[in-house]
Amino acid sequence: MKKVNAMKILFIGDIVGAPGRQALSDYLPRLKQQYKPQVTIANGENASGGRGLSEKNYKELKTCGVDIVTMGNHTWDHREIYDYIDRTPSLIRPANYPDPEATPGRGMTFIRVNDQELAVINLHGRSFMGDFDSPFKVGQQLVAEAKKRTDYIFVDFHAETTSEKEAMGWFLDGTASAVVGTHTHVQTGDERILPQGTAYVTDVGMTGFYDGILGMEKEPILEKFLTQMPTRFSVPKGGRKRLNACLIDLKTDGRARSIKMIRIDDDNPMLR
Repeated sequence: MKKVNAMKILFIGDIVGAPGRQALSDYLPRLKQQYKPQVTIANGENASGGRGLSEKNYKELKTCGVDIVTMGNHTWDHREIYDYIDRTPSLIRPANYPDPEATPGRGMTFIRVNDQELAVINLHGRSFMGDFDSPFKVGQQLVAEAKKRTDYIFVDFHAETTSEKEAMGWFLDGTASAVVGTHTHVQTGDERILPQGTAYVTDVGMTGFYDGILGMEKEPILEKFLTQMPTRFSVPKGGRKRLNACLIDLKTDGRARSIKMIRIDDDNPMLR
């Protein structure tokens, strides 16, 4: 009997500046044509100049075909986000700020897919990342809340350390459909389906400038490492690009059937 996918989710790793937005524009239509995902999610916290997200660039991501945009530690780097995040349910910021009532925006949203709903949750790590509430406790609470409406639950965990990300994967195994890591901008090769059915990868990687360091021009970063003097990091306006993503197939019970990593760059061109 032919297996029927209940839901396909395409997740695009951290979009970094103009090269990242251009890579999204170039490749997303072809990815959708090839894989036919029902939902496309992207981390957009670096999409405007490598730090934060302007309203103009948020709308650009949506025009490219992104359904939900998640954020991270650079959420508030563009002051104007305070003015529009509350009225954009398809843009979510980390849910585990210490004072959620005083923090604009939301940490979870729902999107309807045919006759089903998908819950999308954004969490922020604490190891080397600042003073946040426990992502484990907040994540558990939000997953339980989402379960009242749907079995399809996607978590973007924006965190620094591999251990904290792996811990989150095991912690939510069997309750979330997928836990994917973002923030470090380097795609890892540890994608798997955990024993209770949760799709997991430590980091999806980044979408942006290919010949730099984490999407930034490499020269200032090399100077920083060599001299330990302050330097200004910047995103180039052009150059070779890469796109990192993952495709997750979910079964009718909300558990994952498969997770596939996607890497497109000059060394790994997209199949025509």
